[in-house]
Amino acid sequence: MEEESSQFAEAMTTHNMEGETYEKERDPESNPLNQPLLKRSCTLSSNSLAMVGAKVSFIESLDYEINENNLFKDDWRSRSKVQVLQYIFLKWTLAFLVGLLTGLIATLINLAIENIAGYKLLAIVHLIQKRRFFMGFIYFTGANLLLTMVAAVLCVCFAPTAAGPGIPEIKAYLNGVDTPNMFGATTMFVKIIGSIGAVSAGLDLGKEGPLVHIGSCIASLLGQGGPNNYRLKWRWLRYFNNDRDRRDLITCGASSGVCAAFRAPVGGVLFSLEEVATWWRSALLWRTFFSTAVVVVVLRAFIELCNSGECGLFGTGGLIMFDVSNVTIRYHVMDIIPVAVIGIIGGVLGSLYNYLLHKVLRLYSLINQKGRIHKLLLCLTVSLFTSACQYGLPFLAKCRPCDSSLSETECPTNGRSGNFKQFNCPDGYYNDLATLLLTTIDDAVRNIFSTNTPYEYQTSSLLIFFALYCILGLFTFGIAVPSGLFLPIILMGSGYGRLLGIAMRSYTNIDQGLFAVLGAASLMAGSMRMTVSLCVIFLELTNNLLLLPITMIVLLIAKTVGDSFNPSIYEIILHLKGLPFLDAHPEPWMRNLTVGELADAKPPVITLHGVERVARIVDVLRNTTHNGFPVVDDGVVPPVGISTEATELHGIILRAHLLQALKKKWFLREKRRTEEWEVREKFTWVDLAEREEKIEQVAVMSDEMEMYIDLHPLTNTTPYTVLESMSVAKAMVLFRQVGLRHLLIVPKYVAAGVPPVVGILTRQDLRPYNILTAFPHLARSKGGEKGN
Repeated sequence: MEEESSQFAEAMTTHNMEGETYEKERDPESNPLNQPLLKRSCTLSSNSLAMVGAKVSFIESLDYEINENNLFKDDWRSRSKVQVLQYIFLKWTLAFLVGLLTGLIATLINLAIENIAGYKLLAIVHLIQKRRFFMGFIYFTGANLLLTMVAAVLCVCFAPTAAGPGIPEIKAYLNGVDTPNMFGATTMFVKIIGSIGAVSAGLDLGKEGPLVHIGSCIASLLGQGGPNNYRLKWRWLRYFNNDRDRRDLITCGASSGVCAAFRAPVGGVLFSLEEVATWWRSALLWRTFFSTAVVVVVLRAFIELCNSGECGLFGTGGLIMFDVSNVTIRYHVMDIIPVAVIGIIGGVLGSLYNYLLHKVLRLYSLINQKGRIHKLLLCLTVSLFTSACQYGLPFLAKCRPCDSSLSETECPTNGRSGNFKQFNCPDGYYNDLATLLLTTIDDAVRNIFSTNTPYEYQTSSLLIFFALYCILGLFTFGIAVPSGLFLPIILMGSGYGRLLGIAMRSYTNIDQGLFAVLGAASLMAGSMRMTVSLCVIFLELTNNLLLLPITMIVLLIAKTVGDSFNPSIYEIILHLKGLPFLDAHPEPWMRNLTVGELADAKPPVITLHGVERVARIVDVLRNTTHNGFPVVDDGVVPPVGISTEATELHGIILRAHLLQALKKKWFLREKRRTEEWEVREKFTWVDLAEREEKIEQVAVMSDEMEMYIDLHPLTNTTPYTVLESMSVAKAMVLFRQVGLRHLLIVPKYVAAGVPPVVGILTRQDLRPYNILTAFPHLARSKGGEKGN
């Protein structure tokens, strides 16, 4: 870990001085807190560092493009109808297993959290009833510190990629960025145990983000046959040994995770479509919906089981936060005004929350660089502060008499849940702030969303609740434990929503609990900038279709207001982590630059001949880090046109395929092209799917260096190419929509001495930050456009 910290510090400090000077001239607010976590060099480099979870890693792109070489074409032609049906059947089988396992693990997590946190709270209530308040505080704080320590130690020492929600990394992966160790078995187990510990400790974070990550881990492990060290080599798994099918499985896993968190199958599908997935098609829509349907069936079965009292303290809730199906919702035209106010406040507060969280994450990154001990101390400090506030602040609230219409078992309550916690109050009285703070985070949401309770909470208690969770929401996210953003934002939004409901009590008939629901929706839209998926998730949670119109209005207004200030919270985290995510819309100034000019700013492209010497290939692999090389043939006579010899662009060959050729000793003593049967004897398309080899692991003898390798059978003969006169904006759209790793640039004019390929574009070359570093004049035109 110390090596990672030093590497991170080095990456933070290595930056070209001219680039720094220009940044200061261009940005008057050149504060370190405004810069990304990892600074880049001033060259268009294909290598990059990024933060995956809490670990600094080298980032590469994924191969979503179909590699149409001779072996692939031969295998495609030879597939029978039975094999095609087998492939389709296995895709649906894996989608079923993803939903089944995600549902089972989500149930396990909910059972563990409800029971651990429930027994902890029951012990504290027992001490409070005996008026042993200090011992209750010691027990409460000690239990929370222990649970936080378990989660933090696992993340810091065993799986740094398990820290955080995991959604930004999943979003980057589905965009085409390979995030190392993000979907491994160790990461998944640490995520499960860590989320149980962190949420049971009462920290202001949810299990929704971790469940999305866990579902994606399950999908990835199923697709590749298990962990890397114990991978199954079953023949039927060979169909999924590629990035395209693994991408689809991980999309199913992300949808299943959202469904498991909110018990919202349609919302889970729409979340993947709207927020995390870059490529979408109708076949994938059906499979993700099938996975989420399986999750719902599993959750429903366990809820029925738990209703019989066989799940300990799980009770009848736990998986659904609130249900207002029995509430009659009435609103009029004039109610649009308070609904619009909630949307505007949600957009403003959501963008403000994104801005402040950006600064906090920058600060935490500086603390986390100091090593493991500082990470653990930061987690324990946040846990101690949270416990002290949750236990101590209810003493500030005044005891309120129970409503005469409620029975003695309903008010006050001394269990782990309930809407009227007695806490330090005498019989017949309850503490409304303890009802919101001294409970599990799911129960807190249920309590503040409760309907037909217009006088249950005091304004002062709601103000304390809102202010506390604003502070905790900023300083809890970013510590080295699995954490989600959904529930913290829901708690903050419900706080000001309920306050607004009290303020407008005389002007509207909308229930205060529904104001809390609308406030939560508005803040989520203002921070995460989701609309359709959030609307459906809230609709499935509330189980009341009458909420749909006003929820839609709130979400649209909040997103519009938030977009006018800053990007969504996940986009900010992607930028901070340095993940090379390509946005759907290119920058306007990209139309003022051609791909040919980008190629001129890069080192000359390295090409290989169709039949190349082994020594040349080994030298290229050892001295470069490129993952693709154009293959050209000299002296080729075109089939049409002039009879003079020309240089042919045969295609592009991947680094992994060159390593396979060296590993299998695909050597020729003379310079010649091979026959098809020779290639089929040596390679299968399954061999070419392997990506784990490195040049240091391949041994080549000195006498083999003078031999040759025929690269034609291994070369992708149909690469995507663009003319050097194409704008960068157009090339970026093509690169993103097709899911490319390499994009070849060909010359506009064909003449003697003109190479068939003038450059090659990768993901890093199309990132706005890297382009502006190499072409600073574009930044000035960018500022002019903004000014106009």
